[in-house]
Amino acid sequence: MAERSEPVLQVRDLHKSFVLHAIGGRRIEALRGIDLELYPGEHVALVGSSGAGKSTLLKSIYRTYLPDRGEVWLRPDGRDPVDLLSLDERSLAARRVREIGYVSQFLRSEPRRGVLDSVTRAGRRRGLTPDDAAEAARRMLQRLGIGEALWGTFPTLLSGGEKQRVNLAAGIICPPPVLLLDEPISALDPANRDAVLELIAELTDGGTSVLAVFHDLAAIERLADRVIRLDGGRVASVGRPTDILTELTASIGAHR
Repeated sequence: MAERSEPVLQVRDLHKSFVLHAIGGRRIEALRGIDLELYPGEHVALVGSSGAGKSTLLKSIYRTYLPDRGEVWLRPDGRDPVDLLSLDERSLAARRVREIGYVSQFLRSEPRRGVLDSVTRAGRRRGLTPDDAAEAARRMLQRLGIGEALWGTFPTLLSGGEKQRVNLAAGIICPPPVLLLDEPISALDPANRDAVLELIAELTDGGTSVLAVFHDLAAIERLADRVIRLDGGRVASVGRPTDILTELTASIGAHR
């Protein structure tokens, strides 16, 4: 992790709720005042039981979900911070292209575009020239074990693990300063899992700041500088991976 300076991402008093119309309009509070910081070149892992708010937090930071209230301050490359929640849609889209990326565990591909074309277009959106984007896409797909025989295939026809790797390739082909990862290895076999973890480690070594959801404790110990444990939509604890994972394991055991 790089030496700490100003955080590249700050979340303040973030709240998000959902109304469940199917059960009479009941309101569920998913996030209840989340505060966190992410520093340049740091990898922070989010842990917690199912329903703790991990994925909702990532989507609220990226504004896939619109939070009820709070602030999400982005400070890329040491420039003046901007609150992502205050931006109009056009300004937010521009920030997503160059400054903050989000990779979900599910692939949402454009129709009738092959694997290579989809990843190349992601590189173009990040500012690469057509030739550079195509070359970067080929390198990234090879690195992630997606062979040339699949490059013309529609992503919807791939296996779950292949889709996940294509999704990751598109998300990190030209990595932004801040990267949000939601279960990037959930569908992978051991060999491909190790390749992805190595690639994520290289991203943070290169200065990318990563906020990630993992259920794989070994992956957290391997990658994370800090761990934030969520419980009931709140930050329950923050600390070193070993300490928080011990606490998490004890908490799981106590509820069995």
